[in-house]
Amino acid sequence: MENVDIAKIFEDIADLLEIKKENPFRVRSYKNAALVIGGLPESVRSIVERDEKELENIKGIGKSIHEKIVEIIRTGKCKFHDELLKELPPGLLELLEVSGIGPKKVQLLYEKLGIKSVDQLEKAAKDGKLRDLPHMGEKTEEKILKAIGELKSRKGRFRLSLALSYAEPLIEYLKKIPGVAQVEPAGSLRRWKDTIGDVDILVTCKKDAPVMDRFVKYPDVKEVIAKGDTKSTVMLRSNLQVDVRMLDEKSFGAALQYFTGSKAHNIAIRDRAKKMGLKISEYGVFEEKPAPEGFNQGTEKWLAGRTEEDVYKAVGLPFIPPELRENMGEIEAAEKGKLPRLIEVHDIKGDLHVHTSESDGIHTLEEMAAYAMQKGYEYIAVTEHSKAVGIAHGLDEARVFKQIKEIDKMNSHLKSFKILKGTEVDIKADGSLDHDEEVLKQLDVVVGAVHSKFNMSAEEMTDRIEKAMSTRLINIIAHPTGRIVGAREPYPVDMKRLMQAAKKYNVMLELNSYPDRLDLNDSHCRLARDMGVMVTISTDSHNRQHLDYIRFGVHTARRGWLEKKDVLNTRPLKEVMKLLKRE
Repeated sequence: MENVDIAKIFEDIADLLEIKKENPFRVRSYKNAALVIGGLPESVRSIVERDEKELENIKGIGKSIHEKIVEIIRTGKCKFHDELLKELPPGLLELLEVSGIGPKKVQLLYEKLGIKSVDQLEKAAKDGKLRDLPHMGEKTEEKILKAIGELKSRKGRFRLSLALSYAEPLIEYLKKIPGVAQVEPAGSLRRWKDTIGDVDILVTCKKDAPVMDRFVKYPDVKEVIAKGDTKSTVMLRSNLQVDVRMLDEKSFGAALQYFTGSKAHNIAIRDRAKKMGLKISEYGVFEEKPAPEGFNQGTEKWLAGRTEEDVYKAVGLPFIPPELRENMGEIEAAEKGKLPRLIEVHDIKGDLHVHTSESDGIHTLEEMAAYAMQKGYEYIAVTEHSKAVGIAHGLDEARVFKQIKEIDKMNSHLKSFKILKGTEVDIKADGSLDHDEEVLKQLDVVVGAVHSKFNMSAEEMTDRIEKAMSTRLINIIAHPTGRIVGAREPYPVDMKRLMQAAKKYNVMLELNSYPDRLDLNDSHCRLARDMGVMVTISTDSHNRQHLDYIRFGVHTARRGWLEKKDVLNTRPLKEVMKLLKRE
């Protein structure tokens, strides 16, 4: 089992316990364990196989969690998890996938109406049986039916980070097969799309390398769909389909370009080649020669295909980064020599949205700072939730001032690194802020966020956020559309108008790198670039390993054509502090 699978078991346990109205602290411990395990850079299996006592050094993993992790690794199951599933219908967990349905609502639906599956919920909503339940009504039924429709449309797609968590260990496994030379992912995974349907992996190797035999015996394979000499398809236990193709080195670049896509990009490239008298396929770039007199078929001369650079060069273009290959102007830009110089992960000098154990994070201020320094960062901004977010143990004014003193004390001992004093202040429904002006003016960075009342119209929500920006107390708007990838649709907001307001009030928009969010999305990043609105790329970290999620934000930014200059936290501390200065 991968870390993501173990984390999911603990998420399930937490949800099932909450449905049962168990002790909130017990629920929280399992939720924290899921967060910690999901964010670990090393496989939990590797840790246990090396020395299970090392689990004791991981914050957030107590004795009970420790024992269950070892049990899962050694048996593939968790007895406690199985007992809860027997006690409660397993369909209750599926109900939690419906946007707007949390454990408390699941418990209410189950107790009052006996609903234990999404299909039953859909029928009850259509029959008008939900409107008489507490805190529900006709509008709730409409929202639930819409959310169920959205859930069904997403079935079969995996969040980017989830797909990577399954694909990356498999890629490492393939690389270790004797005789293998190159292993590269292709498809939407390589383009870093926010959701993935299936995974394509391309391999070059020596003639007798046992690639296909080893691939179908990969421990996580649930079903072998097809096995051939050069291509095999399997279904992993997670129900993610994976295709592996073996290729000649001569055509590896052409195949990588072809299978990376997108389809629209490839069609445009092939049309361009055709006008030049060339043909492009997964085998290479060919010059087509007409048939000699008396012959029915012409000939083809292979020109390029070993590398992707050679493929693009053959059609008169520079290399186009995979993230841009959506036929959204990248070919025209390449032709004119105007492709953006895309931001890189190593350009990031700090993180401007970080939580600690003072609110709903796992690690302390000292631990978060230490890990950031280990990453080579120059700064982080500690931005705890404000008091309105009670579930996250948000800070009131007194606790904010206490943390300010703590940060000042730590900074006095730090060299070449600074902790910025910040907050993730709630933007209330009327556009007012959840901290007083006196508090906010004491901080280095103020991140404004919407965490409630998502059911506003686009005009109302835009007015709400714009009013908050007009206070000139906010530096950054966090996760500006509120979406949760694969779980919650964005709340309605006029992004163009929001960006106009951001520019007017000198506010930046966050690209939240947390894998569940990736908000701003790629198209919003491009709009921000075109409108001259600066972006921050932050992780919204709730434990120190989450700081590594920055790669998801950077690749989303690359899909949105962002360059280093478009992103605030690619700048050194002195420049960042100057740009964060509020009127």
